[in-house]
Amino acid sequence: MSRIGKKPINLPQNIYIQIQKNNIHVEGPKGTLSYTIPEIIKIDYDNKQEKLYLYKAQNNKEAQKLYGLSRTIIYNMITGVSKGFEKKLQIQGVGYRSQLEGKNLVLNVGYSHPVIIKPPNHIIIEVENNTNITVKGIEKDKVGEIAAQIRRVRPPEPYKGKGIRYLNETINLKVGKAGK
Repeated sequence: MSRIGKKPINLPQNIYIQIQKNNIHVEGPKGTLSYTIPEIIKIDYDNKQEKLYLYKAQNNKEAQKLYGLSRTIIYNMITGVSKGFEKKLQIQGVGYRSQLEGKNLVLNVGYSHPVIIKPPNHIIIEVENNTNITVKGIEKDKVGEIAAQIRRVRPPEPYKGKGIRYLNETINLKVGKAGK
């Protein structure tokens, strides 16, 4: 039995849900998302308690894998359309900076050319004082993907710590040549 899958999903006040066979459509103040639930998983909506319950239609290994996954995806959809998700990154290094040109993020991080990152439709990128980047959106996986893509441009190096890192990420710095 999945510990995650058997937890009920509480619905906030301003969320509307439509369930048709294996499709679930979630609508909230930030936008709308939909997901096709695998055939092995069944979903039940309790109007009185404003909760969603997931059940396994079969009791095999494949159903066990998809049980907790489906619950987590639906929970993230509900959280995304009600509150949204965000990841914060910070740039450290002399001369390293970022700026927005329209919706595109332009990074100057020590290369001979600026690096341009084009976000997908539902993702918003904000830049504060040239060194702090915020990635916002309603889909948790897309927000994390774009944040990882930005970090991958110049990951923090282990000697001086220069590069792009997540906010509050700790980098274990190595001792240089003089550390013998």
